[in-house]
Amino acid sequence: MKSCVVIGGGINGLCVAYYLALEGHQVTVLDQSDMTDGCSYGNAGLVVPSHVIPLAQPGMIAQGFRWMLDSKSPFYVKPRFHKELFSWAWKFYRHSTRSHVERSMPLLRDLSLFSKELYRDLATKADFLYQEKGLLMLYQSEKVGNEEIEAGREAEQLGLEVNYLSAAQIADLESGVELNARGGVLYKSDGHLYPQKLMSFLKSELGTLGVKILKQSRVHDFKRRGSRIESVMVGDQEVRGDEFILCAGSWSPRLAKKLGIKLSILPGKGYSFDVQNNNHMPQVPAILCEGKVAVTPMGETIRFGGTMEITHVNDNKINSNRVEGILNTINDFYPELNIFSPKKEDTWHGFRPCTPTGLPIISRSKKVSNLVVATGHSMMGLSLGPVTGKLVEEMISGKSLSISSELLQGE
Repeated sequence: MKSCVVIGGGINGLCVAYYLALEGHQVTVLDQSDMTDGCSYGNAGLVVPSHVIPLAQPGMIAQGFRWMLDSKSPFYVKPRFHKELFSWAWKFYRHSTRSHVERSMPLLRDLSLFSKELYRDLATKADFLYQEKGLLMLYQSEKVGNEEIEAGREAEQLGLEVNYLSAAQIADLESGVELNARGGVLYKSDGHLYPQKLMSFLKSELGTLGVKILKQSRVHDFKRRGSRIESVMVGDQEVRGDEFILCAGSWSPRLAKKLGIKLSILPGKGYSFDVQNNNHMPQVPAILCEGKVAVTPMGETIRFGGTMEITHVNDNKINSNRVEGILNTINDFYPELNIFSPKKEDTWHGFRPCTPTGLPIISRSKKVSNLVVATGHSMMGLSLGPVTGKLVEEMISGKSLSISSELLQGE
């Protein structure tokens, strides 16, 4: 068995540690935070086999330019003159093709369905409110409706179960709340959970399995011998290992650069806030398509989240226009809810690690022989956490991979 050092204690890092520890490996997790916040905690909690179309797709560039004129829009690139931004944007443009989508869709399906099976197994061990009620894609305009129906047809061709609902059928499904929607596409394959409860369970389980978790432990350098990492430096402490796994999300490129590895990843800032549940709240997870707002029931609360703002990891300001865009969408779709703007201290924000391909990177490094990179999951970090952990375990244990693809190796 091997000594493994996992850099990053988000959902992917903890899932990697979990599956490695189950196989008997000795595992240490390092995280720069106190591990109570971040994308793994504030996300929408959706498990989404429905999301088979990558962010890099035809028409996304044109749509993005239109949205950039509106500070409340779902997608925004914060203007700045930076070579990494220009490089990322050029690569995103090159991948926004039909051929890229067609190659990516079966892979995303397979990753998500395997991850869902692993979530089902995890849910037998703890109650983190995992349910499979499906996901409603709600739309108001004919144009967006046609786009969503077309996406549903593509998902059906990949074997997913999809229902197409009229406004009346949606009202029957969500009888407890007034909905302003022309129609919807229901993906019956999808599930949801409460992220905080999931993360709490994983941390507890890792303690039982003997995993060492070092919080507020920022990795600032690596010690190498030839093509291998010997140890990482955390302050004055040296942490040694046989294998190292980089799961640091949007901070991964900074660390990879110290090893001579270039990761084309930019942070996509998103926001969320919780509202106390009551009898007039939606009961089925949904995405409000015109505003790209996620709506997730989580026990006694409903979580609303959205926006994708390509920025940098030091951008911790709450952009009130972005939050207002989410609120406008919610109140437009659910006119009787009357959701008001949350206080700044009640508004969560986090950075999703976005690759220009719209696909995660789950691969052994070609430059550093004992390094595995597992990052770049964008909005699907929680959804793909278990499958990421399982694939990394298989790589390190020398097993045949359950899912293998060159598309997961980055560019």
